[in-house]
Amino acid sequence: MVEAFPFLAVPFLACLVITGIHVYLGIHIVAREVIFVDLALAQVAALGAVIAFLFGYDLHSGGAYLLSLGFTFVGAALFALTRTRRRRVSQEAIIGIVYAVSAAAVVLVLDRAPQGGEQIRYTLVGSLLTVTWTEVWKTAVLYAAIGAFHYFARGKFILISVHPDEAYRRGVPVRLWDFLFYATFGLVVTSAVQMAGVLLVFSYLIVPAVCATYFADRLWTRLTIGWALGFAASVAGIYVSYAADLPTGATVVCTFGLSLLVCGPLSLLMRRAGLLRAPERRLRLSPVLGGIGATSEEN
Repeated sequence: MVEAFPFLAVPFLACLVITGIHVYLGIHIVAREVIFVDLALAQVAALGAVIAFLFGYDLHSGGAYLLSLGFTFVGAALFALTRTRRRRVSQEAIIGIVYAVSAAAVVLVLDRAPQGGEQIRYTLVGSLLTVTWTEVWKTAVLYAAIGAFHYFARGKFILISVHPDEAYRRGVPVRLWDFLFYATFGLVVTSAVQMAGVLLVFSYLIVPAVCATYFADRLWTRLTIGWALGFAASVAGIYVSYAADLPTGATVVCTFGLSLLVCGPLSLLMRRAGLLRAPERRLRLSPVLGGIGATSEEN
C-alpha cells in the first residue's frame, strides 16, 4: 500500500474534499425529507455533461462543466418552484420524475455517442483514479466558498429545512432561499459528479448524514460523526479497491453501504443498553447559533 501512496493520494484527497461539504448538505436533505433530490440533481448534471460530450467536448472540459452547471441551475429552479406551503403533489414525486427522465435522456444521448456504454459507466461511478491535483484544489476552493456562504446564511437555510412552517410565518421568502440552497447544492453536485460519478455523490451526501442521525441530535455532533464516517469509508474503500484490484468508485459506494448496515444495528443496541437516547424526530432551532438544537418530541 505504501508504494501506491503517490498514485492513490489524489483520489483519496478528492474523497476528503467531497466529504467536507457533502455531509453538511446531506444533513439538510435528510431534514427536508427529499432524500433523492441529490440523486436527481446529480443525474441532471450528468445529462448536461453527456450532451456536451455528444457535441465534441471532453467530459473534463470547461464547456462540459458549464453546460452541466446550466442544467443543474434549471433543476434547482424547478425544485424551488415546486415547493409550496400546501402541496397537492409530494415534492418527492417531482424529484423522482426528474431523476427518471434525466437518466433515460442520458441513455438516449449516449446511444448516439461513441463508446456510449463506457460513458454511462463513467457518469455512474466516475473515475477517481484519473482526477488531477488541479481539479481537487479548484473543487476545494469552490466548496470552501460555498461553505462560507452557507455558514453566514445558516439561520435561513436551517429554518427552512427544519421548520418550513415557521419560515413562512416569519415572512421569509422561502422560494428565493430554496433556490439559493439548490443552486449552491447544484454547484457542489456538478463538481463532484465530474470527479466521482452519480452513485458516489449520492453515497457521500446521504449515508454519513443518515448514520449520524442514528447517534446524535445536534447539528455539530452529526457533522463530526458524518465527517469521521466519510473519512473512514474513503480510507477503507480506496484500500480495498487497491488490494483487490476493484473499481475505486464502486468499491467506496459499497463500503458506505456496509457502514450503514453496521451503524443501524449498533445504534439500536446502544439504545437498548442505555448508552444512547432515542432518536429525535423534529429538531428545534438554537437561538444562539441560529442552528439546530437538540430536543424535541420523540419518534
